[in-house]
Amino acid sequence: MSDYRQEKYGFEICVVVPRRNGKKENRYFDCVDVLVKELKHVGFIVDRAMGLTAEFIKLAASPQTLGKAAAGLQMKKLTYIGMDLQFEWEEAEAFVRQPDGSLFSWMERFECYHHLLYGIVNKSKLHTSLKWDGKEYLWEAGESLMQRLELEGVVKQVFPLHVEIKRKKLLREWVLNWRNFTKQPIDYVYSYFGLKIAMYFAFLRMYTRWMLFPAVYGLIVQLVHFGSLQFLVLPAFFISIIIWAVLFFQFWKRKNHALLARWHYSANSRQENNCLGVDWNPLQPPLKLLMQIDKLKEKETYQRYEWVGHLMRFRNNSFIIASIICLQLPFELAYAHLYEVMDLDVAKYGLTAIYLVVIQYFTKIGGKISMKLIQHENNENTEYQADSLVYKVFGLYFMQSYIGVFYHALFHRNFMSLRQVLIQRLIVCQVLENLLEKSLPYLKYSYKKFRAVRDKKKQENEPSNRKVQFKYSKVEKEYLKPTYSASIGEELEDGLFDDFLQLALQFGMIMMFACAFPLAFALAAVNNFTEIRTDAMKLLTMMKRPVPRAATSIGAWLNIFQFLIVMSICTNSVLLVCLYDQEGKWKIEPGLAAILILEHTLLLIKFGISRFLPEEPAWVRANRIRNATQAQDMYSKQLLRSIAEVEKTYGLKKID
Repeated sequence: MSDYRQEKYGFEICVVVPRRNGKKENRYFDCVDVLVKELKHVGFIVDRAMGLTAEFIKLAASPQTLGKAAAGLQMKKLTYIGMDLQFEWEEAEAFVRQPDGSLFSWMERFECYHHLLYGIVNKSKLHTSLKWDGKEYLWEAGESLMQRLELEGVVKQVFPLHVEIKRKKLLREWVLNWRNFTKQPIDYVYSYFGLKIAMYFAFLRMYTRWMLFPAVYGLIVQLVHFGSLQFLVLPAFFISIIIWAVLFFQFWKRKNHALLARWHYSANSRQENNCLGVDWNPLQPPLKLLMQIDKLKEKETYQRYEWVGHLMRFRNNSFIIASIICLQLPFELAYAHLYEVMDLDVAKYGLTAIYLVVIQYFTKIGGKISMKLIQHENNENTEYQADSLVYKVFGLYFMQSYIGVFYHALFHRNFMSLRQVLIQRLIVCQVLENLLEKSLPYLKYSYKKFRAVRDKKKQENEPSNRKVQFKYSKVEKEYLKPTYSASIGEELEDGLFDDFLQLALQFGMIMMFACAFPLAFALAAVNNFTEIRTDAMKLLTMMKRPVPRAATSIGAWLNIFQFLIVMSICTNSVLLVCLYDQEGKWKIEPGLAAILILEHTLLLIKFGISRFLPEEPAWVRANRIRNATQAQDMYSKQLLRSIAEVEKTYGLKKID
């Protein structure tokens, strides 16, 4: 019955409450019964399922229920005439549908669910007494029922559910479809997971397909000897991959704009920024502060608030940079030096084990400090706050990942040793990271199942060594799965932080040391081909369905990739100098001078292409201008009609 209703209604939200230990209370005062009654009253379709240690309340909503919630939220949606208008359920046919044919995107539905759930309040003027498991709670007048139950521990968790029909379709057409390695039903991914995750997979697909050119080129450079022209091969390869990287990110920006237009996403839409309770508040002081000041001092208040925010960001960034230079840099250099001078392999393995343990704690501490720091910055919204966190934490990972490679490249100038380090990082480390990334969710899930069985045996006074078969429902299996969360800043970032971090570190490794190991691009391409499928499998089978997050682009990661391109121009120029200046005299001879000129030329090309190639496709710009013109014309006509009505009313009164 439960599985049939799951397929029919598509339950998308689950509320988890603990199982009762005692006798059930009167249904008029029982917390859970009152909650279920109120959920049905606001229009939810409710299905209750009992698990080993908890009860699961699955929720679905009809389009009409969601439409009324959207109208109550004053949600703005795109209409077929190209204007963003406030949604009205009676005029639903005027609004643009999603790629899957539904009226609301997953982000919009999630916001409506959130509004309906937490909008259940005690409308009576008296406090209501609720009971649960022998305890009594007071539901105050005007208070949200969900917030009260969460505060008292009656509601353990609220999380999105996988919809089995849609999940199986994605598994069949996406994960298990091996005919085209990079093919993805990106529209369906957007409809199911939301904008931010769809942007990640669109970027990963484009990045992997573009990787084929440097992979083949690098393979040729690594394996083929060009005789007397061999000395020109690495500079030519260096120039090609820099131009390739610059063009890729310019075309990705165009792809980004095209996807936003394709999915009818407006960056100025307030509802998608409010999906997780975010207020769109660009550089505006708090309302309480504005109410307490004179209008004559409003300009000064804005300026003070703006510059204090800039100074706080500068202070925080300076603190992070100083910590990296003074604390992490000496530690990384000491490890690289000790690893180089040690002769015994056993000692090297022991040193590496100690280093990995220490660096993990160092990174976690750095992430927590960064979280504390950004709470005191005047960021415009949560997306800006998350970007600030990404910049700070990436600095820690940048130093951790590359300082040892820089040490081998610049101090020892040993290309064979450098290639060994790159092979170790690209093959061994990536394989280990992928194994950990895919196995840890399963281990966490298995441990939670073990704990659930152990707790159930304790409740029933069963011997711990006795084998008892317990059957888990689908919803309980979903509950036991780990959340798709980031290794840092779960409130601001989801698991995409770690996925993008892995891509950025890989991109920096293959780009900054391209002249030392051209074959690295082929290894990265193979890894990315498998990454598309394994990341999709992880999201669909190993994790809870992620909470949708709004994002107009890949955010701070785009600037990080651009920074790595500039760094690769500098590092590869130094590598070419080391290669051609084997005596180590660093004289500006014709060859070395040519390398310096090449570096400056590539920097000029990088910034020149960024300015020459427009980021927004012509058809997207034309649609945006046409929609803006239509909106302006309609608002002008409406304003003229309003003025005419006022004049008419005023004239009639004047005659009287």
